[in-house]
Amino acid sequence: MKYFLSRECVLKWLETPSVYHIKKDELYELDEDSFKFLRECSSGPGCSSQDAEFIDYCLNEGILLKDRIILRRPALIKSPDPSLRYLELQITDRCNLKCKHCYIYDKGGSELSPGQIKDILKEFEEMQGLRVLISGGEPFMHRGFEEINAMLPEFFIRKVLFTNGLLLNKKRLKGLNVDEMQISIDGLEEAHDSLRGKGTFNSALDAVKRAIDSGFEVSISTMVHPGNLNDFDEMESLFKETGIKDWTVDVPCITGRLRLEEHGEFQISPEVGGKYLKYGYGKGLHSGDSGFACGLHLMAVTADGRVSKCTFYSKEPVGVIAEGLQKCWQKIKPLRLAELQCDCDYIESCRGGCRYRALLLGDPLGKDLYKCNLYGIL
Repeated sequence: MKYFLSRECVLKWLETPSVYHIKKDELYELDEDSFKFLRECSSGPGCSSQDAEFIDYCLNEGILLKDRIILRRPALIKSPDPSLRYLELQITDRCNLKCKHCYIYDKGGSELSPGQIKDILKEFEEMQGLRVLISGGEPFMHRGFEEINAMLPEFFIRKVLFTNGLLLNKKRLKGLNVDEMQISIDGLEEAHDSLRGKGTFNSALDAVKRAIDSGFEVSISTMVHPGNLNDFDEMESLFKETGIKDWTVDVPCITGRLRLEEHGEFQISPEVGGKYLKYGYGKGLHSGDSGFACGLHLMAVTADGRVSKCTFYSKEPVGVIAEGLQKCWQKIKPLRLAELQCDCDYIESCRGGCRYRALLLGDPLGKDLYKCNLYGIL
């Protein structure tokens, strides 16, 4: 019997050889023998094995199929160490809303061209990347979005689209080439609309339901602010009943429009806001490794071509996209937990919290007091 690597799976040569199931968003680490075997399965002739247990496992997980699959598979090139697995790709800073907590300082209409985006995704795939987070601004506001959308199936990476949902109609959903959408909901109707504008809560919730009904996985992001503190239990029930894959809860950094326009009514203290970080569920959009702070496998590209360790650090870029992802990635030094001024028993779970938030609180190696309050150590 011949077996073939599923069209939804791709081999990734990370620190450990792996196979990534794009649709399930699962990464399976492999030993050398299984990696070699699955490489044979990804080629035209297919593969066969006497290891019935391993074959059955791969068939059950959707890694292998019995039907011949002939696809252009990306090159297997050893990744850097640490590997770049998650890429924040801000394709435009144009938006159809003016959210009061937005971290983007100046929306000047900057956009990455479709050609630039194709080159970025190609190099990200060559670096064995797993997941691209397509954001803005509002991605649908990009002047060339349809061209960008048409190229996405070429790449063996998981595509996650960040949107406010206002432009997510049935027609657009029908031809959308992404695996997941993250839609922002910052409280129930009154609280959400206080940040994003009247009527936006109902529009966002309708978009969530349309996307799920169309077969997309949907995650939700929520920012803690004084107006939504009484909404979290009801939001949790609503999101679970609706079928939300992941719910990410965070506290907005006091930057961007919050800082420029001094919207003090949306700022919240670590003592209050930190406790709400207990909400949320799922695996999140990027992960790290033991001994390292947040963002070990993450990098960001902004709409004007700057490259930084995450979008919060866009004013402190390590380079520009014209240099290439690999060169920029080499400039980012992994931050070890031992370098931080953190000494509690929760550091491996917390990973030092948000380094940018710690910077805003006064010390880039200091404590993220919001996370400290979550764990009750202050």
